[in-house]
Amino acid sequence: MLGFDFRIARIAWTVFLVALLLYITYTISSTLLVLVFAVFFSYLVYPLVEQVERVRPRRVPRTVSIAAVFVLVIAIVAAVAAVFGSRIQEEALHLSEQLPALLRSNDMVSRLPLPGFAEPLRGRILGFVRDQLAAGTDQAMPLAKQFGVGVMHAASNLIYLVLVPIISFLLIKEAPAMRDEMLSWMNSANRRLWDNIIKDLDVLLSRYVRALLFLSIATLVAYSIAFSVMGVPYSMLLAGLAAVLEFIPFAGPLAASVAALVVAGFSGYDHLLWLFGFIIGYRLFQDYVLNPYLMSEGVEVSPLMVILGLLAGDQLGGVVGIFLSVPAMAALKIIFTRASAAQKARRAAEAREAQLAAEAQERQNASQAPQTVVQVNIGEKT
Repeated sequence: MLGFDFRIARIAWTVFLVALLLYITYTISSTLLVLVFAVFFSYLVYPLVEQVERVRPRRVPRTVSIAAVFVLVIAIVAAVAAVFGSRIQEEALHLSEQLPALLRSNDMVSRLPLPGFAEPLRGRILGFVRDQLAAGTDQAMPLAKQFGVGVMHAASNLIYLVLVPIISFLLIKEAPAMRDEMLSWMNSANRRLWDNIIKDLDVLLSRYVRALLFLSIATLVAYSIAFSVMGVPYSMLLAGLAAVLEFIPFAGPLAASVAALVVAGFSGYDHLLWLFGFIIGYRLFQDYVLNPYLMSEGVEVSPLMVILGLLAGDQLGGVVGIFLSVPAMAALKIIFTRASAAQKARRAAEAREAQLAAEAQERQNASQAPQTVVQVNIGEKT
């Protein structure tokens, strides 16, 4: 009567709640990012927690066993950083000092292997590369300054490195109770649906995170050994960079390969073709043998969706968005697949119930039909 429509009001209220949720998510994005990395760290540590839980005496609290695992993992990470970190830091400092001279050097261009048909164009190629190197040299200091500012900003947020294992510890300790409490709020149908979704997401994240860790370790070992044997300059730095970039799908390994070739070439390395051949061979082995084996039951997303997800992740969150794009798309696929299967099962159950009701009605009609006939016959005789 007053022009108030409850349906429109519910729609407007829903839109308002969604907008408020998106705003809150954007506002606390740093906190959510810490939570995401804590979840990933939890999946890295949890296999060790499971092993300890199997041999833990009953009188020892579960909290103590989880804390022991975390202390062991942190000690291992600190030991590895102490062994390899000093050499990587030394090579990084030396490369930063030699960077301006390397950018001005043309030795790599003159030694660049070209096919026979392109050899007459070496002069033009040399001039073009020289111009690009000059421009790159002019931009080297601003880029270095920008990188330094980024490092200082990350150093100011080192508290997050402390919060990640703490939150991870609490997640492992309290996740089962939180899961049961969340499922208890739902009815039986939704509880069954979300229970399956949570199990699928658990398999997805566990295999994805552990696969990335194993791929990163394999890259570090293979690159460090191969680069050292081949005499590649800054071998440990390039291997460490490749291992870190392995966590960024598609773009990370490509950037690591380009960085290795560029740094080796400008540093005067004489066997670029051998280096290029090794990188190609290793990438083929990892992408078509090791990676499918490790992620056989984890991330199953089509290459087209992976590329689109990487582009969208870069636009939304930069490097972090690229890192999270593949598991996010795989998670959305799991939710959509499970929800679609539940909807189909619900429709099939409703159709089965309707069919059973119709058959029951037909049997009831059939059982009543002879009685009617008998009554008519008795009336006729009377």
